[in-house]
Amino acid sequence: MLHNTLLIARREYVERIRARSFIVMTILIPTLLGGVLWAVGLATGKSRSDVTIDIVTPAVGMADSQFGADLQSELATHKHPKITANVVAQPADGNRDKLDAQLKRGDIDGYLWVTPPSAGHTHIGFEWVPKSKSYLSAQNELADAIRIVLVRESLTHSGLGASDIAFVMSPIDLDSTQADKKDSADAAQASAYGLFFIMYFVILFYGMNVARSIIEEKTSRIFEVLLATIKPEEMMAGKVLGVGAVGLTQVAIWLLAATALSVFGLAQLGSDLSFKLPVSNMIYFVVFFLLGYILYSGLAAALGAMSNSEQELQQMNIFLMLPLIACNGVVFQVTSDPDGLLAKVFSFIPLCAPLIMYVRIAVHQPPWWEIAISIVGLVATILAVLWFAARIYRVGILMYGKKPNLPELLRWLKYS
Repeated sequence: MLHNTLLIARREYVERIRARSFIVMTILIPTLLGGVLWAVGLATGKSRSDVTIDIVTPAVGMADSQFGADLQSELATHKHPKITANVVAQPADGNRDKLDAQLKRGDIDGYLWVTPPSAGHTHIGFEWVPKSKSYLSAQNELADAIRIVLVRESLTHSGLGASDIAFVMSPIDLDSTQADKKDSADAAQASAYGLFFIMYFVILFYGMNVARSIIEEKTSRIFEVLLATIKPEEMMAGKVLGVGAVGLTQVAIWLLAATALSVFGLAQLGSDLSFKLPVSNMIYFVVFFLLGYILYSGLAAALGAMSNSEQELQQMNIFLMLPLIACNGVVFQVTSDPDGLLAKVFSFIPLCAPLIMYVRIAVHQPPWWEIAISIVGLVATILAVLWFAARIYRVGILMYGKKPNLPELLRWLKYS
């Protein structure tokens, strides 16, 4: 039996690994991901590099320009991006042609036009004119610096001394371990989302591939020849193993590409995003991926055996899609509260456990007994599904004509 199963699995694997669709999808997904990240880096690259601006104040060297000098000093402490600010005097006629010409030539990347308080306006006015809208990072840094300078000047006018102001305005020195934990949590969430959608896509896509393969061979009557030498259970097991191996191969290639991109490509694009994949998480990913794939491919094999055409199979897809859609709907809540009631309930539902329990593990590993209960429940459900699928498969692959109803399915179980 094992020999025949492995022969079927090898045939399915070799046939699909050589298919043009496999090669295209395997190359296309990492290429699209890299292209999107490159485009984002290109679009925002200037905003991450050094920026030169002019701070245009009513006068230079006088009391009116003190704000400009303070802002220049504050911007000098900012590093991401590094903003070089020059304080210049506003033209007496208020004409900005010279500044606009400098912007057009590229001598400066933007200018901040400062308007002092007047009779009708009790606050300082600001107008930021960048060279292009891509300087979002510089704009945010400039806004933060303006806010700090205004607060510092307000405290000065309130009578606080320089030492007191320095103490109030000094950044809070957080415990480095807490900062590291936050960075680690952010990276864990990014990894959880990425691997969740990889698992979601592969389980759905390759599970349905099992059903489509059965439909193709069923409509071509190849089964009738194969069943002369191979048992139906061996054929179904071979299809599940072969298609699953193709899915694992594709996932492995994608993960290697994502790792290389995160290590080399993202760093050169100036991104702080990282993918931290501890060995234990990778082991759990493989375990839950295999369990989820076997569960859904068993259901897909039963649906394929019950269907007579692609159209009928598409109508029955809802039975596979609903649990996955439910997982997709709650994944963001699970990542924000991995130990909440919703996360626990979904991680113990067998059809949702492969995805949701792995997300919980990736974000914040739950107690070992919860993982054990989830795995045991999955294994028990898989055995029940495979028992059901094998019996439906044995009869359904030789049934042609109308789509079976529930009483007929029960009769199939008795026949087998």
